[in-house]
Parts: sequence; C-alpha cells; structure tokens
Amino acid sequence: MAEASETTRKKRTITEIRRSKATGEKMVYMSVPDYTSAQWAEMGGVDVAVLGDSLAMIAHGHPNTIPATMDMMIMHGQAVRRGAPNTFVLGCMPYQSYNTIDRALANATRFMQDAGSDAVKPQGGKSQAHVLRALVDSGIPTASHIGLTPHTVAVFGGFRIQGRTAEAAMKILEDALAIEDAGCFMLEFEAVPAPVARLISEQLEIPTIGIGAGAGTDGQILLCYDLLGVFTDFKPKFTKRYANLTEVAVNGISRYASEVREGTFPDDDHSYGVDDGEYEAFASMVAKRRQI
Repeated sequence: MAEASETTRKKRTITEIRRSKATGEKMVYMSVPDYTSAQWAEMGGVDVAVLGDSLAMIAHGHPNTIPATMDMMIMHGQAVRRGAPNTFVLGCMPYQSYNTIDRALANATRFMQDAGSDAVKPQGGKSQAHVLRALVDSGIPTASHIGLTPHTVAVFGGFRIQGRTAEAAMKILEDALAIEDAGCFMLEFEAVPAPVARLISEQLEIPTIGIGAGAGTDGQILLCYDLLGVFTDFKPKFTKRYANLTEVAVNGISRYASEVREGTFPDDDHSYGVDDGEYEAFASMVAKRRQI
C-alpha cells in the first residue's frame, strides 16, 4: 500500500482488516487530527487514519481527552475525510458519547453520516459489550479500546500501565473476548505489557493493534503529531520520533522574523511588479491629487 499512488490507491476494507490476522499483514494505523496530517497519512501509505479524541489535547490544548465533544470530533472528522479520501477512517467516540445504547447509536450515526467515517471506536470491554453489540447489530462497523482507556483515566489514578499482575491481565483478556463476542472487527491495546498483549492477541480471531503494547499485536498505532515531533508538551515512552518538525518549524519562523526585522524580506523574488508606464501614470495621478 505504501507504494500505491494517490490516484490508484484503494481504501482498505473491513474484510481486509479482519483478514490481516490470518495473513500476518501488519496494519499501520495513525491518529490524525486535521486535513494536512490526513493528507500525510494517505501519501505515506497508512492503512487506517484514526480520528482520535486526543485532538482535544493536540489541537485544542486541553490536558486530557475528556473535553472532546461530538461537535468537535465531527468538525475535525470532516477535515480528515477531505484530506484522506482514499484511506479508511476510524472515528473514536468521545467521552460520554456512548454511555447509553441510544446515545451511542445516535452519535455513531453522526460519525458515519456527517463526518464520513468508515467505522467507529468507543472504549471498553465487558462493561460496554451491550453497547458494542448494539452498534454492530445496527450495521455500524465497530472496534474498541482496552488496557489504559483515557476516558477512565481518573479511575486509574492517572496514565498507568495496565495488566501488570496476573489478575489484571486476565481482566484485559476477558474484556478482549467480550469485544470479539460483541462482533467488533478489531480492538486496540494501550499501555499493556508486551508479553501480555501478545498472549491475549493469540487468543483472539479478530486483529489487534497496539500503542505501548509491544510488537506482538497485529498492527500498530501512533499519533501523527507525536511521531513527527509536532506535539512536544510531553513524549510517552511508547512514542518513537521519526522527525522533529517543531524544531524545523521554529527555525523557519525565527529566520522569517529576522528577515522581516532586517528588511530583507520580501525581496524582488517574492513581490509582484507592475508595468513601468502604468506605474508612472499612477504616480502622476497621485501627485496631481496632492495638488488639489
């Protein structure tokens, strides 16, 4: 897929995503908050562009994902869809947007109809199985998210690794099986020890992706602005920086500011000219106007 051109690229399908478990294809997911990062995802060959509610932090400066609203997600989702028309888009349902079946159905429908998403992803396992099943039964392709779930970070007492004890790991397994039984096509592990995530993934028929869950899952997800060094408020342990765009951007802005202050920008190469005769006529008009 990474070699496909923009004109020939075909959007990945639910069938292909499901089949990746059996074929061993490692699927590439990336969380994108806006039009430009969605373009980068499509040009870079990402399989699934994830509209993550992490955009509340990255794009809006909030300390966590809780302030993300459906209106916010839909607005960003429309931009992502325009930026990546040939990429599968997975919309993450924000905090309390799926706390009842009716609310989940209404908000998931908005993702599909208004934002143009190809699927939705609430958070939770056994406790949310009835909601996941209702979404699936209504014909909405649905995934889920377990391990460290940002919507319940207050319950966890902060961003903490999950599944470090045998009992805790069994709970994650039970959540994973509940997600599979509900009919979801995929699940995401976050901040789970690598051996635990690998063993749980081996018990499932649906593919898994991981963020901070080691290489034993069926695919990986990182935030675009994390891996490119755009968002620098903090760097999670699981994020690998493949570029440092903030450094490039700040250097560029500093050079621009210096040239403006020195009077060297804009120069003739970055300015529009005018026909000499027309300019002289205009200058003459200005001179006459001053004499009036």
